[in-house]
Order: sequence, then C-alpha cells, then structure tokens
Amino acid sequence: ILWWWCDALFMAPPVINLYAKRTKQPKYLDDMHKFYMETYNQLYDEEEQLFARDMRFVWDGTEKDQKEPNGKKIFWSRGNGWVIAGLALLLDDMPQDYKHRPFYENLYKEMAEKILGIQPKDGLWRTSLLCPESYDHGEVSGSGFYTFALAWGINNGFVDRKYTPAVVKAWNALMACQHNDGRVGWVQNIGAFPEPASADSWQNFGTGAYLMAGSEILKLK
Repeated sequence: ILWWWCDALFMAPPVINLYAKRTKQPKYLDDMHKFYMETYNQLYDEEEQLFARDMRFVWDGTEKDQKEPNGKKIFWSRGNGWVIAGLALLLDDMPQDYKHRPFYENLYKEMAEKILGIQPKDGLWRTSLLCPESYDHGEVSGSGFYTFALAWGINNGFVDRKYTPAVVKAWNALMACQHNDGRVGWVQNIGAFPEPASADSWQNFGTGAYLMAGSEILKLK
C-alpha cells in the first residue's frame, strides 16, 4: 500500500484534501480516500479503535504476534496522535457534502472516545497506549497531538464539552514539560514503536504538537 505506516495519515491526506479544495478538483479527494482506506483496512483495529503503526504490529493469531509486557497489543502513542490530528486537519477543509465525509467523522469520534477513555490520571498519555505502566512519565508528542485533536473536537462540536476538564488537564501537564529556555521535553525520539523519553529529550515535531495543542486550547470556552 502507498501509506504503509500510520504516521503517513497526517502527512499526506490533509495536503491532498487542501489541494482539492484550492484547485476545486474533487477527483483528488477520491484518490485520497482510496489510499486512506487501504491503510485503514490494514492497520485499524476496530476492537481497540486504534491504529497499529505498521503491519509488524498487526496480530494474526500466531505466536509471532508482538505484545506488550502485559500481553496486550502494541499501539504507539505518537503514531495514533499523527492519525487523529490528521483527521482534525482533514475535517477542517473537507467539504460538508463530500460523500465520504461521514466515514472520517465517525473515525475521528471513535478514536477520540478511545483516547479520552485511556487518559492517565496525570493527564499525559504514555508512549504505549495499552501498557502505560511500563513508563513512569507521559510523552509529549503523542499527548500534544491528542490535546490538539480533542480540543479541536470540542471547539467544532465533535466532542462533548463535558470532556473539557480532561483536555485542560492534558494541556496543563504539557506546559509542565516546557523548560525555561522554551524547549519542550519528554518527547520520544524518532521511532516506530513505544520507547522511553526523558525530561531533556526533544524533537521539532514535539514542539509542533505542543504549539498545535495551544492553538486550539486558546479557542476553548
């Protein structure tokens, strides 16, 4: 498939969607949807309502299935953060009457419900979504994308406002990870599966996720 890793669902679809909007050529939306569905059908776990990062982490019922220490499936926080943040960007520019828009709205709502349901008490999601006990501190890039996407959902009527405190809690926890010089720590380095982060680990995409989150938090009422 073209977009064989879930991160690509942030990188490509919103750009193609915006191109279709700017050029007024909806055929590009149909191409985007075709490729999106290829990735969705291979990587989305309908039971867990999360995306595997790539085919290495999709279970096929054999002893080769990769598992967390607690026996659960491996779902990477930042990977799913890329996806749900991409959905928010996609829905922002997608025509209301586009025939496949309901699919993206429903997928966003499913993932938002799941992410809210597994938010740790301190507000930050761990690098492993289903085995948070393996990590003693939250991770900023995934949490930043979730905070952005969930705040966007509240601001645009896709997420019930009763979840505002959960999103604000996440934002407050994110702010606590920012250093005095402006750097945002606790960002897992470039990777493809859950790994530890530290107070001093940072990446540009972590800062970007943090800024995206802040841009939607500012709009919360």
